[in-house]
Order: sequence, then structure tokens, then C-alpha cells
Amino acid sequence: MDKPTSAQDFFATRRYNDNSPEQRTKVEGIAQWIGRTGLPARIVEDEEFIAMMAKMDKKFKVPKRHKILNLIDKMYKEEKEKIKQKLATARRITTGLDIWTKKGLTASFLGVSACYFNPEDNKAEHKLLNLKEMVHPHTAESISTLVEESMEEWGIPREKVLTTITDNGSNMVASFHTHAEVATTSEEDSEAEHDDANDDDEHQEGEDDRYDYGAIERTPCVVHTVQLVVNMVQKEPPIRRLLEKVRYLVNKFRKSSVATERLLQKCALVLVKDCPTRWSSCFAMISRCLEVKEHLTAVAESMGWDSLQPSEWQKIGMLRDLLLPFAEHTKSLESDTQSLSLVVPALLDLKNHLSEFSLAHGRIYKDAATLAQKMLSSMDRRFSVFLDITADNFSPLPAAACFVDPCVAETLLENDDNEVQNLVRKAEDYIAHLVPQRVQVREEQLTDDEQVANEGTEALESIPAKRRRFKFFSANRPSRPKTAKTTNIRQEILKYKEGLSESHQTAATSAEVEESGIEYWLTRCCSIAFPTLKPLALDLLAMPASQAFTERVFSVTGYLSCGRRNRARTILERSAFLKVNKPK
Repeated sequence: MDKPTSAQDFFATRRYNDNSPEQRTKVEGIAQWIGRTGLPARIVEDEEFIAMMAKMDKKFKVPKRHKILNLIDKMYKEEKEKIKQKLATARRITTGLDIWTKKGLTASFLGVSACYFNPEDNKAEHKLLNLKEMVHPHTAESISTLVEESMEEWGIPREKVLTTITDNGSNMVASFHTHAEVATTSEEDSEAEHDDANDDDEHQEGEDDRYDYGAIERTPCVVHTVQLVVNMVQKEPPIRRLLEKVRYLVNKFRKSSVATERLLQKCALVLVKDCPTRWSSCFAMISRCLEVKEHLTAVAESMGWDSLQPSEWQKIGMLRDLLLPFAEHTKSLESDTQSLSLVVPALLDLKNHLSEFSLAHGRIYKDAATLAQKMLSSMDRRFSVFLDITADNFSPLPAAACFVDPCVAETLLENDDNEVQNLVRKAEDYIAHLVPQRVQVREEQLTDDEQVANEGTEALESIPAKRRRFKFFSANRPSRPKTAKTTNIRQEILKYKEGLSESHQTAATSAEVEESGIEYWLTRCCSIAFPTLKPLALDLLAMPASQAFTERVFSVTGYLSCGRRNRARTILERSAFLKVNKPK
């Protein structure tokens, strides 16, 4: 082969111009990589990194770390501005809070997120806003102050926030008492019902106060609360002893490389250890043990270890049946978006499951039946905020979200139980109160021609048959007489309910359709027929049921601040923001 000439060699190794597309694309790619992983920018000056890039592209000029830092900062500001614009166009926002402490207890951070329906892209979005560093003690006042700072930074007015989802920590709960008191006392034109809330130490809001636009201060994380019910299995002495025996056997396997290798050879699976802070981990542990029961027993015998007795395996199987619905609903409720509408049917489903379980196993496994009864009582107490309209802290949000989700609305509308029907009425009232007063006045002034046009579109609004998702929830279908039409949001609510009723008449001949509530409202409901209810429904359906999003954020921050870098604090928020909010 002929050797290249000097000219050919020169052009083959000629570096890219700084403004060339090839150079800029590669530099921006490196900046994104470093910005989202939290790696130190000085890595671009490492000899091995430079050598690697030279092998990949000899024409590429590796930038200095200062250029990378400037690009990361620019990228961070641009992404913040994009999200700020989306928040400005969002009609309603749900915020989420959680506190995370760095390993070694050297720093603590308050995570603040925002979930909303993006009307421009027609989809629900959940974004990380801030990681605010906290100093000890983590008081309610400090939490409230940091939240106010975050809302001001992002230009989110208080009346735009539907609710804030937090865990059940006393400091989180107290921070919203403080926030409510400060907000109401500083309101210049507050009405009489707001004065009642100021005098109430436990934030027990009045009927009107409870429904005011943006007045629901805090919603407890549903998944956290469900896990409190699940953890009752550790408090029933006979069941706790059985689980301790299972846990002891699992630990023996996990500490023995010989036993683990033998188990892998037999079934290609290992045992799972439960963790007190990990959701559904007890269910995962006993499920895996039952899955590899025969192989586990064989390996234990070969190792000379005691295994479980047949009667104990039977009890473990019944415990798995007890916890299975909780694990299934936990998985669906921990979604970052579009899960609030599942709360009420999931809770009713779990309550019916516990009731049926206690009746079915009362003679076979009394301890488990007793546990199921106690768990049912615990659910009644803990979830009165969502299911008991007489509770002082009752929130109609989950019922309202369920009501506007045709996939699960039947859970409420097809049940004759008085408590469930009361939930329906409260959901309708709350939706009606969410409509700004000026919109209601506009609706009441509709002309006769406009009313006829609206009624004419009713035939276009049909709801497909839906597959029942909650097998433990038994519902009776009452006959709901059609009432006279109104000329406001109530008319749209009635039209929506009538469409649901008509869809069930053809359910036997209709094919099952897998469609989310948001997809239904976007594709099957025109804005002419539901000018007010449609945007409300989209906003409610976008909401999450838990703060699992911030939990996942802290999994990212745990890696970013693993103690290998002293300056991790200064780049933690930026790196987590860029990584979590990257385009999908």
C-alpha cells in the first residue's frame, strides 16, 4: 500500500474548528455526561481520557474543564427555564416533598418535585425542582421556609398548587399547619370561612374551606400509609416468630457461598432478604421462598440445616395470599403520574380482600385471620382521610380523580353502599368548586342555542367497556335516574355520568379496551361538550398517589454523593436535576 502524502496526512489529522458541528456536538455530549453523572469536570484533563478520545476521533480537541463547567451551567439554566415555562402554562400543580440524609449523616436535603398535566404536549409530567440543603434540626418551620423559597424560585403561586404529597412524619405534618396559619393571617381579603381555619390547631377545615381552590394543604403518601398497614405482620407474635424463622433460613443461605451456589445450580435463583424500609420486601421474601421451596428444602438438607415444617410452609403460603393484593396495589400506586385515581378503588379492594380473607381462613389459620381483622381496622382508621366524609381531615381529591377516570369510575358509580355514594357526591361537589367563579358565571349565561349545541354533542361522548381491575371489590349496579340538565359544570358532570351508564349497556358485546383516563379524555371527549370538565379531569388524572418520585430521586443522589468527592454538595442539586429531568 502506498504511504499517504504529506497533504493527505495533514488533512487526515487536522483538528475540528471550535465552531464546527462535529466539535460542538462532541463537547456538548461530554458536558451532558459529566453534568448528569456528577463526575468531576477535571476528568477531561486526565491523560487516559484524552488518549481515549484521540483513538475515537483524532480530529476532536478535548476541551478544558472550565469550558465543560460553563456548558453544564448553561445546560442547567436552559433546562430550568424550559420547566419554568411548562409550570407557567400548567393549570394546576401537585408538589411532593421528602427529606434525605447523606450516608455518614454529613448533610441532609429536602427534595421538592412538581407533577402537572402539560397542555402543550398533552401528557402528564413529573419534574424535580430542588434539592434544598437542610440544617439540623429538621423542624416544621425550616421545611415550610424551604418550600416557600422553592415556590418563589419557580414562580408557582400558592393558589395553583392543588396539594402537596408528603410522608406521615410529624415535622412534615406540622409544617403545613404552620404554612396554613401564615398564609391565612397574611391574606388581606380573606373571607369568614378562612378565619375558622386559623383558630383550629389541627387544621380541621370547614366545609367551604375544604373545597376552596388550592386549599387542600397536604395529602399523605398513600403507599407509605399502606406499608404501615402491611408492617402489622411484624407485630402479631405468632406470625412474627414464623417470619423470623424464614428470615433466619434466608440469612443462612445468603451467608453461605456453598448453599447459594447449590441453589443457583438447581433453579438459577437466589433468596431475597426483606428490608424494613423497602416496600413489599416481606412479600418478596416469602414469595421467593415458596417459588424455590423444593430446591430450598433439598439444599438445606444437604447442608444439614433445619428447614420449615409442612404446616409452616402452608402458613407461609396463606401469608403470601394475604399480602399479594397489597404488593400489587403498591406497584400501581407508586407510579410517578396518573395514580391518584386508583387510590379509592385500591383501598376499597384491599378492605374487601381483608374481610374475605378473615372469613375464609378463620378456622384454618386463626392467627392470620386475626391479623387480617386488625389490618382492616387499621385501614379504616388510617384512610378515613380518603373514605370517610365525616372525618375532620377528609380530602375529596382521590374520589374526584377516581370519578373522572372512566377506567375505574365504575367502582364508585356502580355501588349502592351509602358511604360510597356519599363519596360520589363529595367528588362532584369538589369538582364543581374547583371551577373558578368567573367560569361558572359564564356558563350560567349560556344562550339557548349554545345549550342546544352542547346537548347535541352528547351522542358523540361514549365510553368503551372497561376490564374490571379490582377482583376483590364486589359492586352492585343501581339504576340511576336521569335528572334535569343544568347550564353549568353540573351539566357536564351529569353528561359524563350518563355516558358511563350507557357504556355498560353494551359492555357484553364490546371488546375490552386498555386505555388510560387521560387517553380517554384526549381522544374521546371533545372540548365543546366538556369545556370545563375536560381540563379539570386531565389535571386530576395527572396527579400521583405517592411521593415515590422523590424516593427514586434520592436513589440517584445516593450514588452522586457516595462520599468519593468532597464537593458533592455543590453539584448535587444540579446533577440530580439534569439526570432526573433529562428528556425521555
